[in-house]
Amino acid sequence: MKPGVTGAASGCIVSIILFSIFSCFLVPLSMFVASFSSTMMPDLVLNVLAPYLCPADSTPFIFTYATTMRDQNNFDVNATAYEMQCVDAAGNVVKEPSPNYAFIWTGIMAVTAVIISAVLTLLLAAPAGVLIARIRARSKKSRENPSA
Repeated sequence: MKPGVTGAASGCIVSIILFSIFSCFLVPLSMFVASFSSTMMPDLVLNVLAPYLCPADSTPFIFTYATTMRDQNNFDVNATAYEMQCVDAAGNVVKEPSPNYAFIWTGIMAVTAVIISAVLTLLLAAPAGVLIARIRARSKKSRENPSA
C-alpha cells in the first residue's frame, strides 16, 4: 500500500475513533451544562432564545412553581417546575407557559458539542494519519532492507 493511501485510510479510522471519543464525552457534558444553566442562569438562556420563542413587544420570564414528581420507588417527592412565559407591557401573558425553552436550549448545546467534536477530530486526525503512514513506511523499509 502506498504511504498516501495508508495515511488516508488510517486517518479515516483515527477520525472515526476520535469523533466517537469526543462525542461520547462532550455531548453528555453539554447536556448537563444545559440543564444546569437553564435553571441556575435563566437570564443567559432567555437572552439567547427569547427573540425566537416570544412574540414581538413581549418580555420573557421564567415562571417557577412547586410541584411533585415520582422517584424510582414510585413515591411523590417535591420538585420545582420551570416554565417560560412571554409577558407584554401590561403584564398579560402573551404566550402560554411552556418548558420548551429548556428542551431547545439542551438541543442547541448538544449540537454545539457535536460541532466541537468534529472540529477537534479534524484538527487531530490528519496529523495522526500522517504519523501512522510514516511509521508504516519506516517499518516496510526496515523489512525490505534489514541491514540498514
